[in-house]
Amino acid sequence: MSAGLCTLALTLYSGTIGATALNNGLHVNGLGGASAPWSIVVLLTFLSLIPSLLLCITPFARLLIVFHFLRQALGLQTTPSNQTLIGLSMILTFFLMQPVGAVIYDTAIVPLENGTMTPLDALQQAGIPMRAFMLHYVRDKDVELFLELAKEPRPHKSEDLSFRVILPSYILSELKAGFQIGTVLFLPFLVVDMVVASITTSVGMMQLPPVVISTPLKLLLFLMVDGWHLLIGSLMRSFQ
Repeated sequence: MSAGLCTLALTLYSGTIGATALNNGLHVNGLGGASAPWSIVVLLTFLSLIPSLLLCITPFARLLIVFHFLRQALGLQTTPSNQTLIGLSMILTFFLMQPVGAVIYDTAIVPLENGTMTPLDALQQAGIPMRAFMLHYVRDKDVELFLELAKEPRPHKSEDLSFRVILPSYILSELKAGFQIGTVLFLPFLVVDMVVASITTSVGMMQLPPVVISTPLKLLLFLMVDGWHLLIGSLMRSFQ
């Protein structure tokens, strides 16, 4: 998905900034006749914002939140590391967004490279599958909130919603879903902590922190039920 958006941005770059020979010299055309340095600044700024945009329009945020909840529930501070969790989230995000990226490539990038579509039309065409993906997981309550804040009229169809409303509604819905899944995931391990704390207190083991005993027990429980398989499978099915 990120590769498709980067390719689209680079294609827009090459289609809007061109070089022509004038009087045996080189003249660089910018965006809409603007100066080339400003055009380069604008396009490089857009490229630098792509990673942040991908966090907001893909399942990456939900996945990463759930993985951090899992690490806290197991009582592990640095294992798995942040790099491992981010990498796993990126791989799973690519797995989920690959069909959407393929549609964007076929309907927007290929026609743009062939010269049968203008850059603005390619951007609009690329937004259609992204809009359909986000609308599938956005909550009506969040959409109503941002419709009210944006003071936009209620559309007759969800496809008529503007990206100004869809984008914040989607990220808010993903945060809500991530915290819901993380909380449910946290509860079984919280029960283990409470049981261990009650037992150690009742037998007078006041000098031994309960976490020293509960952490190995939680790890054994997680491994016995094949926790990673169950968690990843449940997360992937939540996007179907």
